[in-house]
Amino acid sequence: MRTPYERLKKLVGRGVAEIDTPAAVVDLDAMHRNLNRMAEFARKHGIRWRPHAKMHKSSALARLQMQAGACGVCVQKTAEAEVMAAGGVHDIYITNQVIAPVKLARVAALAHRLAAEGGRLSIAVDSGEGVHRLAQAMNQARAAGGVPAVIDVFVEIDVGQGRCGLPPGPRAVALVHEIRRHAPLRFAGLQAYHGGAQHLRAALERREAIAAVVQKVQVARKLIEAEGVPVPLVTGAGTGTLVCEAASGAFGEVQAGSFLFMDADYAANERDPAQPLFEQALFVRTQVISVAATHAVCDAGHKSHSIDSGMPTVLAARQPGGLSFRNGGDEHGILVGPRLPALGEHLWLIPGHCDPTVNLHDHLVAVSGGLAEGRIDRILRVDARGAST
Repeated sequence: MRTPYERLKKLVGRGVAEIDTPAAVVDLDAMHRNLNRMAEFARKHGIRWRPHAKMHKSSALARLQMQAGACGVCVQKTAEAEVMAAGGVHDIYITNQVIAPVKLARVAALAHRLAAEGGRLSIAVDSGEGVHRLAQAMNQARAAGGVPAVIDVFVEIDVGQGRCGLPPGPRAVALVHEIRRHAPLRFAGLQAYHGGAQHLRAALERREAIAAVVQKVQVARKLIEAEGVPVPLVTGAGTGTLVCEAASGAFGEVQAGSFLFMDADYAANERDPAQPLFEQALFVRTQVISVAATHAVCDAGHKSHSIDSGMPTVLAARQPGGLSFRNGGDEHGILVGPRLPALGEHLWLIPGHCDPTVNLHDHLVAVSGGLAEGRIDRILRVDARGAST
């Protein structure tokens, strides 16, 4: 009996009409244009880019981004970092707090493994206890032998997200000094990410939000440097605001990830004129399985696409009077509009939120030549799917 991956591999080279539904599909042509525009933007602004692999959860796509010029990848979870390393990615930054000793032992083991392979692991911290536990885990891994690794440590400051991070004041300075007291830890700079700003609809709102972020970054940097400690790097930014951080002079690295695929929620943002034109590249292919007088039903419910940022949009229905999608539950989508699709008709949905949508699928069907007449180019494993520890 063939595995799902083996069945999908048999489709490579065939037309898009043979994709079974529901399926997560990547338009490779659009994706590569997004990748090239991001690489050109980074070169033009002289800024490093480290895309978030939590978006696509694919080591193959992470390697592709690094081949295009990315300096490495970000992840949120220890398990994601382990999958990326196993998939050949050797510069990884965990942009999150890791506190549990069992996880820190894995972090330390991975740091030593990457160092032995000429790579590097970085991590964010926001507490003295977190620093102490990290140093202890690194020392224990050193004692076990192998390459004596050093892990790069970023102090996370709260720049408006209201989640993790310290205020940009004396506590952040004290944490920098605590990091520098431990031999296996190296102070690498500041983590300054404002996730909420990414989805402010007006470009001016996003610019104003990031102006406040930059002020906080500058305060933190000045306080740290006043202690005689250089701040090597400030990293942060997302797809919605990267033009602001890149132009600020305060950031040396951007972490935008969603630009590669985009989604319906990002499409609702007013585009900043300075922003590269990123296209929709992730879709869910679905089929109409029932038609009533007032609506049609497709086979892509919210087990096929995330609805935390709203319902998906129907690709062919963006013009006035087109179809709209309503939640039909786990396995069904309700389609309404002046002209209902026919039984058996195939449609393309643009998910509301790309990251959790990808995490619902084991594989991405990658298509070249467009969604209408294209062919299946390859099957991408979502090898970090479910890597949540």
